[in-house]
Amino acid sequence: MSKVFYFFLFSSLIFSCQTETESAQSIIDNTIKIAGGEAYDKFKLEFDFRGRHYISERDGFDFKYHRITTDSIGTTIDTYSSKDPFKRTVNEEHIAISDSLAGRIENSINSVNYFVLLPYGLNDAAVNKVYLGKTKVKDKEYHKIKVSFDQEGGGKDFEDIYIYWINMETSKIDFLAYSFHVDGGGMRFREAYNERYVSGIRFVDYNNYKPRDPEADLLELDVLFEKGELQLLSKIETENIKVSQ
Repeated sequence: MSKVFYFFLFSSLIFSCQTETESAQSIIDNTIKIAGGEAYDKFKLEFDFRGRHYISERDGFDFKYHRITTDSIGTTIDTYSSKDPFKRTVNEEHIAISDSLAGRIENSINSVNYFVLLPYGLNDAAVNKVYLGKTKVKDKEYHKIKVSFDQEGGGKDFEDIYIYWINMETSKIDFLAYSFHVDGGGMRFREAYNERYVSGIRFVDYNNYKPRDPEADLLELDVLFEKGELQLLSKIETENIKVSQ
Protein backbone atom coordinates (compact mmCIF):
# COMPACT_ATOMS: atom_id res chain seq x y z
CA MET A 1 0.00 0.00 0.00
CA SER A 2 1.18 3.53 -0.74
CA LYS A 3 2.41 6.02 1.81
CA VAL A 4 -0.48 8.26 0.77
CA PHE A 5 -2.98 5.58 1.83
CA TYR A 6 -1.35 5.19 5.25
CA PHE A 7 -1.30 8.96 5.67
CA PHE A 8 -5.04 9.26 5.03
CA LEU A 9 -5.76 6.21 7.22
CA PHE A 10 -3.76 7.67 10.08
CA SER A 11 -5.36 11.10 9.59
CA SER A 12 -8.86 9.64 9.62
CA LEU A 13 -8.18 7.75 12.86
CA ILE A 14 -6.92 10.92 14.54
CA PHE A 15 -9.92 12.88 13.26
CA SER A 16 -12.27 10.17 14.56
CA CYS A 17 -10.70 10.27 18.04
CA GLN A 18 -10.85 14.08 18.09
CA THR A 19 -14.49 14.03 17.00
CA GLU A 20 -15.44 11.57 19.74
CA THR A 21 -13.64 13.63 22.38
CA GLU A 22 -15.21 16.86 21.16
CA SER A 23 -18.64 15.21 21.07
CA ALA A 24 -18.25 13.97 24.65
CA GLN A 25 -17.08 17.41 25.72
CA SER A 26 -20.00 19.25 24.14
CA ILE A 27 -22.49 16.80 25.68
CA ILE A 28 -20.96 17.20 29.14
CA ASP A 29 -20.89 20.99 28.74
CA ASN A 30 -24.63 20.99 28.04
CA THR A 31 -25.33 18.55 30.88
CA ILE A 32 -23.55 20.84 33.35
CA LYS A 33 -25.46 23.83 31.97
CA ILE A 34 -28.82 22.07 32.40
CA ALA A 35 -27.94 20.89 35.93
CA GLY A 36 -26.83 24.25 37.27
CA GLY A 37 -24.51 26.14 34.95
CA GLU A 38 -23.44 29.44 36.47
CA ALA A 39 -25.05 28.48 39.78
CA TYR A 40 -22.03 26.21 40.33
CA ASP A 41 -19.56 29.11 40.14
CA LYS A 42 -20.04 30.23 43.72
CA PHE A 43 -22.28 28.64 46.35
CA LYS A 44 -22.68 27.35 49.87
CA LEU A 45 -24.37 23.98 50.12
CA GLU A 46 -25.64 22.20 53.24
CA PHE A 47 -27.06 18.69 53.33
CA ASP A 48 -27.41 15.56 55.45
CA PHE A 49 -26.08 12.21 54.31
CA ARG A 50 -26.03 8.96 56.29
CA GLY A 51 -26.29 10.60 59.69
CA ARG A 52 -23.77 13.36 59.08
CA HIS A 53 -24.18 17.02 58.20
CA TYR A 54 -22.10 18.49 55.38
CA ILE A 55 -21.31 22.11 54.54
CA SER A 56 -19.66 22.67 51.17
CA GLU A 57 -18.45 26.05 49.96
CA ARG A 58 -17.13 26.72 46.44
CA ASP A 59 -15.80 29.85 44.82
CA GLY A 60 -14.39 29.06 41.40
CA PHE A 61 -11.56 26.57 41.90
CA ASP A 62 -11.42 27.16 45.66
CA PHE A 63 -13.41 24.97 47.99
CA LYS A 64 -13.91 24.19 51.67
CA TYR A 65 -15.76 21.06 52.79
CA HIS A 66 -16.95 20.41 56.34
CA ARG A 67 -18.25 17.07 57.65
CA ILE A 68 -20.01 17.33 60.99
CA THR A 69 -20.66 14.25 63.14
CA THR A 70 -22.68 14.41 66.34
CA ASP A 71 -22.58 11.41 68.67
CA SER A 72 -22.04 10.45 72.33
CA ILE A 73 -18.60 12.08 72.28
CA GLY A 74 -20.01 15.40 71.12
CA THR A 75 -19.50 17.24 67.84
CA THR A 76 -16.65 16.34 65.52
CA ILE A 77 -15.93 18.66 62.59
CA ASP A 78 -13.61 17.53 59.81
CA THR A 79 -12.56 20.30 57.42
CA TYR A 80 -10.98 19.67 54.02
CA SER A 81 -10.03 22.64 51.86
CA SER A 82 -8.13 23.62 48.71
CA LYS A 83 -6.01 26.12 50.62
CA ASP A 84 -5.48 24.83 54.16
CA PRO A 85 -4.34 21.46 55.62
CA PHE A 86 -6.90 19.00 56.96
CA LYS A 87 -8.26 19.92 60.38
CA ARG A 88 -10.33 18.02 62.95
CA THR A 89 -11.99 19.54 65.98
CA VAL A 90 -13.93 17.71 68.69
CA ASN A 91 -16.14 19.93 70.81
CA GLU A 92 -14.24 22.94 69.37
CA GLU A 93 -10.82 21.58 70.40
CA HIS A 94 -8.25 20.81 67.71
CA ILE A 95 -7.38 17.09 67.58
CA ALA A 96 -4.23 15.81 65.86
CA ILE A 97 -4.69 12.68 63.73
CA SER A 98 -2.34 10.69 61.50
CA ASP A 99 -1.77 11.72 57.89
CA SER A 100 -3.11 8.36 56.71
CA LEU A 101 -6.40 8.81 58.60
CA ALA A 102 -6.69 12.40 57.44
CA GLY A 103 -6.18 11.20 53.85
CA ARG A 104 -8.95 8.61 54.17
CA ILE A 105 -11.36 11.18 55.62
CA GLU A 106 -10.52 13.68 52.87
CA ASN A 107 -11.17 11.01 50.27
CA SER A 108 -14.52 10.13 51.85
CA ILE A 109 -15.64 13.77 52.04
CA ASN A 110 -14.55 14.38 48.48
CA SER A 111 -16.40 11.28 47.26
CA VAL A 112 -19.66 12.32 48.94
CA ASN A 113 -19.46 15.78 47.40
CA TYR A 114 -18.52 14.39 43.98
CA PHE A 115 -21.72 12.36 43.72
CA VAL A 116 -23.98 14.98 45.31
CA LEU A 117 -22.76 17.68 42.91
CA LEU A 118 -22.69 15.65 39.68
CA PRO A 119 -22.27 16.62 36.86
CA TYR A 120 -20.26 19.48 38.35
CA GLY A 121 -16.63 18.36 38.34
CA LEU A 122 -16.74 16.52 35.02
CA ASN A 123 -14.84 19.39 33.41
CA ASP A 124 -11.95 19.32 35.88
CA ALA A 125 -8.52 19.39 34.22
CA ALA A 126 -7.71 15.78 35.21
CA VAL A 127 -10.90 14.36 33.65
CA ASN A 128 -10.72 12.48 30.33
CA LYS A 129 -13.94 11.92 28.39
CA VAL A 130 -14.61 9.49 25.54
CA TYR A 131 -17.88 9.16 23.62
CA LEU A 132 -18.95 5.50 23.44
CA GLY A 133 -21.99 6.00 21.22
CA LYS A 134 -25.75 5.93 21.58
CA THR A 135 -27.76 3.29 23.39
CA LYS A 136 -31.24 2.63 24.80
CA VAL A 137 -32.21 2.00 28.42
CA LYS A 138 -35.87 1.52 29.35
CA ASP A 139 -36.86 2.59 25.82
CA LYS A 140 -35.12 5.96 26.14
CA GLU A 141 -32.12 7.01 24.08
CA TYR A 142 -28.86 7.91 25.76
CA HIS A 143 -25.39 9.20 25.02
CA LYS A 144 -22.89 6.86 26.67
CA ILE A 145 -19.69 8.53 27.88
CA LYS A 146 -16.64 7.03 29.57
CA VAL A 147 -14.70 9.11 32.11
CA SER A 148 -11.20 8.38 33.39
CA PHE A 149 -8.71 10.48 35.35
CA ASP A 150 -5.10 11.56 35.04
CA GLN A 151 -2.89 10.57 37.95
CA GLU A 152 -1.83 14.19 38.30
CA GLY A 153 -4.79 15.96 39.86
CA GLY A 154 -7.04 12.90 39.70
CA GLY A 155 -7.11 12.24 43.43
CA LYS A 156 -6.40 9.03 45.31
CA ASP A 157 -8.93 7.09 43.23
CA PHE A 158 -7.59 8.24 39.86
CA GLU A 159 -7.68 4.64 38.54
CA ASP A 160 -11.48 4.45 38.87
CA ILE A 161 -13.48 4.40 35.64
CA TYR A 162 -16.95 5.94 35.25
CA ILE A 163 -19.66 5.50 32.63
CA TYR A 164 -22.45 8.06 32.26
CA TRP A 165 -25.76 7.60 30.44
CA ILE A 166 -27.01 11.05 29.45
CA ASN A 167 -30.61 11.32 28.31
CA MET A 168 -30.65 12.58 24.72
CA GLU A 169 -33.93 14.42 25.25
CA THR A 170 -33.26 16.10 28.61
CA SER A 171 -29.41 16.23 28.66
CA LYS A 172 -29.51 14.88 32.22
CA ILE A 173 -27.60 11.97 33.78
CA ASP A 174 -30.15 9.23 34.47
CA PHE A 175 -27.67 6.39 35.09
CA LEU A 176 -24.01 6.01 35.95
CA ALA A 177 -21.65 3.14 36.64
CA TYR A 178 -18.14 2.97 38.02
CA SER A 179 -15.36 0.59 38.94
CA PHE A 180 -13.34 1.08 42.12
CA HIS A 181 -10.26 -0.45 43.72
CA VAL A 182 -10.56 0.28 47.46
CA ASP A 183 -11.84 -2.38 49.88
CA GLY A 184 -11.22 -5.21 47.43
CA GLY A 185 -12.64 -3.35 44.44
CA GLY A 186 -15.84 -3.86 42.50
CA MET A 187 -18.45 -2.15 40.33
CA ARG A 188 -21.61 -0.19 40.96
CA PHE A 189 -24.52 0.95 38.81
CA ARG A 190 -26.71 3.85 39.94
CA GLU A 191 -30.19 4.81 38.80
CA ALA A 192 -31.16 8.43 39.50
CA TYR A 193 -34.55 9.30 40.99
CA ASN A 194 -36.18 12.02 43.10
CA GLU A 195 -34.89 14.89 40.98
CA ARG A 196 -35.24 18.35 42.47
CA TYR A 197 -33.71 21.77 41.86
CA VAL A 198 -32.58 23.89 44.81
CA SER A 199 -31.52 27.47 44.02
CA GLY A 200 -30.95 26.47 40.40
CA ILE A 201 -28.85 23.34 41.07
CA ARG A 202 -30.09 19.84 40.26
CA PHE A 203 -29.92 17.12 42.92
CA VAL A 204 -30.96 13.46 42.71
CA ASP A 205 -30.98 10.33 44.83
CA TYR A 206 -29.88 6.92 43.55
CA ASN A 207 -30.79 3.27 43.59
CA ASN A 208 -27.39 1.67 44.08
CA TYR A 209 -26.78 -1.71 42.40
CA LYS A 210 -23.94 -4.18 41.94
CA PRO A 211 -23.63 -6.99 39.35
CA ARG A 212 -24.40 -10.47 40.61
CA ASP A 213 -21.50 -11.71 38.48
CA PRO A 214 -18.19 -10.23 39.75
CA GLU A 215 -16.71 -10.79 36.28
CA ALA A 216 -19.30 -8.56 34.61
CA ASP A 217 -18.17 -5.95 32.10
CA LEU A 218 -18.48 -2.37 33.39
CA LEU A 219 -19.51 -1.19 29.92
CA GLU A 220 -22.43 -3.64 29.86
CA LEU A 221 -24.00 -2.90 33.24
CA ASP A 222 -26.89 -1.10 31.55
CA VAL A 223 -27.69 -4.31 29.66
CA LEU A 224 -27.56 -6.33 32.89
CA PHE A 225 -29.78 -3.73 34.58
CA GLU A 226 -32.49 -4.18 31.95
CA LYS A 227 -32.22 -7.96 32.30
CA GLY A 228 -32.71 -7.74 36.06
CA GLU A 229 -29.23 -9.15 36.71
CA LEU A 230 -28.11 -6.44 39.11
CA GLN A 231 -28.58 -6.62 42.88
CA LEU A 232 -29.98 -3.57 44.69
CA LEU A 233 -27.60 -2.79 47.56
CA SER A 234 -28.88 0.48 48.95
CA LYS A 235 -30.47 3.83 48.32
CA ILE A 236 -28.19 6.87 48.18
CA GLU A 237 -30.28 9.70 49.63
CA THR A 238 -29.25 13.31 50.20
CA GLU A 239 -31.55 15.08 52.65
CA ASN A 240 -32.30 18.60 53.92
CA ILE A 241 -30.54 20.35 51.04
CA LYS A 242 -29.98 24.11 51.35
CA VAL A 243 -28.13 26.28 48.84
CA SER A 244 -27.15 29.93 49.16
CA GLN A 245 -25.18 32.00 46.64
